[in-house]
Amino acid sequence: MKNDVGALPWLAPGAPFPDTRHALDDPNGLLAIGSDLRPATLLRAYRAGIFPWFSDDQPILWWSPSPRLILAPAEFHYSTSLRKLLRRDHFRFSIDQAFTRVVQACALAPRDGQAGTWITDDMRVAYAQLHRLGHAHSIEVWQADELVGGLYGIHIGRMFFGESMFSVAANASKAALALLCLLQPAHGIDLVDCQMETSHLMSLGAHSVPRAQFEQALRERVDVQNDWSWPHTPTALAEYARRYRLETTLAGQRVLHPTAHAGPN
Repeated sequence: MKNDVGALPWLAPGAPFPDTRHALDDPNGLLAIGSDLRPATLLRAYRAGIFPWFSDDQPILWWSPSPRLILAPAEFHYSTSLRKLLRRDHFRFSIDQAFTRVVQACALAPRDGQAGTWITDDMRVAYAQLHRLGHAHSIEVWQADELVGGLYGIHIGRMFFGESMFSVAANASKAALALLCLLQPAHGIDLVDCQMETSHLMSLGAHSVPRAQFEQALRERVDVQNDWSWPHTPTALAEYARRYRLETTLAGQRVLHPTAHAGPN
């Protein structure tokens, strides 16, 4: 078992990442220390299946865990209660209208077994830069004018690298992920990187694969041209379905009303 943290490479800014086969088994996936959080560095890392995860009192730590948790949008599990919630138009949704607020809310959200957050000030600045450059995106969930849930991550080709999600209203983060999955025919993303195993995400249809399988999936997707336009102002889910002529069922699960996508673009 590889668990010699002292043998990890310390990376100078801009230095290449080591081969992910050298990642530790304990802690699972820890690969390297140092480097920087510039946009070019982060994009290079994600394209290789590597992501930063560290606390304020630590240097930048880079990870490539195995197994890796992934979610195919077509396999998202819509519980009966979530389907009912979506059909009732209980929430409104938007995309890229409150990115910094979503990141801040994710940073403040309590996590089981964690006293602090890995979304440090440096991380917030770094992902805000990626957002301004068009690589990082957020999905927001609203009740009236209140932001009650959302998620954010990185979009490259046909991959979405999920970073974090939050909810202050029941099922709001699930609804954000559901929208991302429902929009798959429009945005073309067919795989979501969920990074590490959690029972919550596995209950929504995510499953684990070995690192080699995950990296093969990356190679097949990250170089694909994808020019989908992300920004959308708050609107009902039915309007998204109408605008993009979405089907009302996924994997045999009826999600929206049969007439939700009727009408012209």
